[in-house]
Amino acid sequence: MDTKCVQGGSPLDIRFNIRNAISMDLIIVESPTKSRTLGGFLDKKYQIVATMGHIIDLPKNNLGIEVENNFKPLYEALAKKKEVISQLKKLGKEAETIYLATDPDREGEAISWHVAGLMKDNKKLKRITFHEITRTAIEKALASPGTINMQLVNAQQARRVLDRLVGYKLSPLLWKKVRRGLSAGRVQSVAVRLIADKEKEIAAFVPEEYWNIVAELKKVDDTSAKSVFLAKLAKKDEKILKVKNKAEADGVLKELNGAYYSVLNVEKKEVLQMPVSPFRTSTLQQKASQSLGFSSKRTMQVAQNLYEQGIITYHRTDSTLLAQEAIGKVREYIKMAFGEKYLSSEPRQYKTNSKVAQEAHEAIRPTEMSKKVENIEGLDRDGQRLYELIWKRTMACQMKEAVWENTKVDVEARTTRRYIFQAEGKRLIFDGWLTLYPKVKDEALETLPKLANSEELKLLKLNSEQKFTLPPARFNEASLIKALEKMGIGRPSTYAPTISLIQLRQYVEKIEGLFHSTALGTTVVDFLVKNFPKLFDYDFTAQMEDELDDIANGKREWVPVVKEFYDPMATKLKSVEKNAERVAVPTEKTGEKCPECKEGDLVIRVGRFGKFISCARFPDCKYTAPYIEKLENVKCPDCGGEVVTRRTHKGKQFFGCANYPKCKWASWRKPVPVKN
Repeated sequence: MDTKCVQGGSPLDIRFNIRNAISMDLIIVESPTKSRTLGGFLDKKYQIVATMGHIIDLPKNNLGIEVENNFKPLYEALAKKKEVISQLKKLGKEAETIYLATDPDREGEAISWHVAGLMKDNKKLKRITFHEITRTAIEKALASPGTINMQLVNAQQARRVLDRLVGYKLSPLLWKKVRRGLSAGRVQSVAVRLIADKEKEIAAFVPEEYWNIVAELKKVDDTSAKSVFLAKLAKKDEKILKVKNKAEADGVLKELNGAYYSVLNVEKKEVLQMPVSPFRTSTLQQKASQSLGFSSKRTMQVAQNLYEQGIITYHRTDSTLLAQEAIGKVREYIKMAFGEKYLSSEPRQYKTNSKVAQEAHEAIRPTEMSKKVENIEGLDRDGQRLYELIWKRTMACQMKEAVWENTKVDVEARTTRRYIFQAEGKRLIFDGWLTLYPKVKDEALETLPKLANSEELKLLKLNSEQKFTLPPARFNEASLIKALEKMGIGRPSTYAPTISLIQLRQYVEKIEGLFHSTALGTTVVDFLVKNFPKLFDYDFTAQMEDELDDIANGKREWVPVVKEFYDPMATKLKSVEKNAERVAVPTEKTGEKCPECKEGDLVIRVGRFGKFISCARFPDCKYTAPYIEKLENVKCPDCGGEVVTRRTHKGKQFFGCANYPKCKWASWRKPVPVKN
């Protein structure tokens, strides 16, 4: 170090010379939040820079793949990242060692690979990975750096190339055969198909009538309300009874008139309720949707922030395993906070049932087991709620199982025929891990009075109720993710962008939290499935994911996999482009005439930014108007007027007052319906 220069120079000269005299190591990450977290506990010799995501990618406005040259990707620097790239090159030249510390998955590996390509001196480059952003994990990673995993890079490249080929080759076909501006996607179109197929199941469903007959009974010698219970008719003359219509129900009620009721049999059984496994990506998305009402995109954004702040472990994982050290800390905390009786007898590990397991990470867990949500500063409401979900799930997995006493009671009704009614009860003997979930514990209770065999019972009331079988349930975010994972379509890290994209493209819409296929989505999917049956087959799409996993695991090369996929698609594409007929997107009539031409009917169409009103004579008549839907039993909280759906200029739906502009109330959330 030149002490003369430091002592005699200006403050700027001093800082410059100190910085150049001390050897600096460069750590490259993706995000500023991650950079700040690392900077909080790393030595000053490390300079940490964020790439802000990908810095190099395929070009935006053309295919960017040399198909005839082994599908060579023509990568280019992203225009908005020129300053970042310039900074990385400059700092990389000055640094003694360059640590590539991007996320430990395929995308992270690809970012590190692209950054490495910018650096002239590859001898400086070292790859480090860590599953949690803690001092211990980072120091361990720095002590044993590795190299870029080209198998993961190639798996990411293969997915990117496959998706680009499908998008850029099939989308123009949709413009010619359906409507301009449409897009096709290898996974997104199959996800839309799943929703559209469910819509067809619902449309084809024919409800079947059935009747429930329920007896309201009580103990003879007990006048308390707790002695009353309900039992449902189950059998007639030892055979399972199904009452199909009112006539049959009335016949049963007539036969039961004056019947003598008594307890035929009481069966009690202790049942253990085991805690579920720690979260992996897909189960976190599902649970956050069910419990918190989060979209998968919102869940991943919040989890990303928690990870980058060093609060949870890496959130893109297919594993349900916990490190032995983590299990030990969880068990220590349970013993201290809840007592020995709440600790499972042996440490538990959970096997991942999913066929997906391309990245060998831990499950999602807190980095510090003893930190409850109230002890973490700086978290917003979303972060607090998601962290608490993760903390409880992690704690529960090492706690004692809950013990229930399940009771099943058969009640005999004796007349000229022998009828059997059944009642079931549930009593908690030991709450175990459910002590973390008091609300769930209380809702699960189904109490029955204490009953004995041959005990006489008094009938209070006999009810018959008409019912109908229900159609298949539509998908919500949780059930759609569960279905995609079960079928092997996509991967957990792709679910959030896929679900967001199919809504953005107006192929599906979410109504009251449930996915509905739009006329546009159904038309596009039907066209693709009819003309490319294999390409958009569920099993074939799942098989492609397995092949991408094989690339990541070093079992296959990426170019042959892409070639096997692309060649049949290219051949089929030419045939379909030549022979397939153009199809029209069905429209829904409003029952009104066009105010402009006075001839055409007004119809509802689906455009780039959602539904809109148009004249059926388009393009001869070009009248259009916004689509406004009135909500039933919903009133404006400001003026009491009707509430309608509206859309922003980018197509995002919100709720507004029908009296606008006199009343300017608006909300992203639907107001609570008024009870009649």
